[in-house]
Amino acid sequence: MAAYTQILETQQDGVLTLTLNRPERLNAWTPVMQMELETAIRAAGDNPDVRCIIITGAGRGFCAGADMNHLQDIQDDTGGAAETATAAVERPAPTGLEKIYDGRFGYLYACPKPIIAAINGPCAGIGLVFSLFADLRFTTDDAKFTTAFAQRGLIAEHGIGWLLPRLIGEANALDLLFTGRKFTGAEAADLGLVNKSLPAGELMPHVQELANFLSTQVSPRSLAVMKRQVRAAYFQSYTESLAEADIEMAKSFTTFDFKEGVASFVERRAPAFQGK
Repeated sequence: MAAYTQILETQQDGVLTLTLNRPERLNAWTPVMQMELETAIRAAGDNPDVRCIIITGAGRGFCAGADMNHLQDIQDDTGGAAETATAAVERPAPTGLEKIYDGRFGYLYACPKPIIAAINGPCAGIGLVFSLFADLRFTTDDAKFTTAFAQRGLIAEHGIGWLLPRLIGEANALDLLFTGRKFTGAEAADLGLVNKSLPAGELMPHVQELANFLSTQVSPRSLAVMKRQVRAAYFQSYTESLAEADIEMAKSFTTFDFKEGVASFVERRAPAFQGK
């Protein structure tokens, strides 16, 4: 595994866990953290030994938003510091979903592996935006969330103005964006911003159990295709989406994973999917 300074990377079986690792700053976002996360997730997307990715935070927070020192750098050097993070990552030419979802976090949607955000504490600003690009989100009942942008003289950044209304509806999105108010993990679950909120001690066991299930009991190829179908459908008509589904269904019938899925069911045994 690569050596990182602001994230931790651990893998157990097919589950890769990436931990934002600046606990003394509530894992505040920096250009280095952004570069390391993107590098690690892109590598995981290409690694057949990784079946599922968990992202969480060290200590008592997930990500408290942008590091205020970096925001001060941007204020003092308009334009230059703002581009530091993205300039450091060697990106391939955009293909597939990254042609649709460009910008800072499009690579999360393009990653063929399921990504689960385990939001274990404060989640604000760019940290919140980042978490919304995960495929599944779980949090603690008492975790604190805020968009924060309007209270810092900023705007709905990095695609959250497009994404948030699609997740929780326009009225709720505008409430959270306009006010920048703090809300709990329990309210986030009620809004549909996260899949579920749990007591603090139950968060990681729940997420790890789900990640283990996704890495062993379902086809990696199926997950990759489904993820692409759902993300692409926002820009397709129903007819276009249906036509793509018919093509992918026909392809599925020729794959090893289809044969293995049927065989394991008939033989009443655990599947041994290969992602092909």
